[in-house]
Amino acid sequence: MFVRIDDFVAEWIRESEITERVLKVLTDESLLQVIASDYRTLGEIAWHLVESVNYLTAMGLSFEAPSKSEHIPPLAKSVLDEYGRISRDMIHAIKSQWTDTKLTETMNMGGEKWMNGASLRFVIMHQVHHRGQMTILMRQAGLRVPDVYGPTREDWVARGMEPLR
Repeated sequence: MFVRIDDFVAEWIRESEITERVLKVLTDESLLQVIASDYRTLGEIAWHLVESVNYLTAMGLSFEAPSKSEHIPPLAKSVLDEYGRISRDMIHAIKSQWTDTKLTETMNMGGEKWMNGASLRFVIMHQVHHRGQMTILMRQAGLRVPDVYGPTREDWVARGMEPLR
């Protein structure tokens, strides 16, 4: 749980930079990569990262965010650009509309009482969860996965080292 807005902003910036590294690798064609029938495509998961930031508007923050009813852009660059925009707008909204005291207040989220600071932690972990899903689909689509929290298999090979199995 976050108790200081500055701590959330610092962590969000680190995590959103990782998300942007992942999104930058996507191609327009890879957005159609599927897990199996009746599952989300890679593009749908990528767009979900964009639209899920909208969750914070339910906590009383005001910023322009796409709704779940908006169509997924067919261009990977559009997804990346919108993620960057909404990320910046969300940070601005938190810094200008909340104080640290607001993080200890509780809100009803899905029938449960959550402290705002815990909800902010959830928003970050939600991004991490879906990034993990995306990296698997990216490999299936033949894309080189960027480093997330450390070197990838391809990074080890490029360094002339034996990758871990």
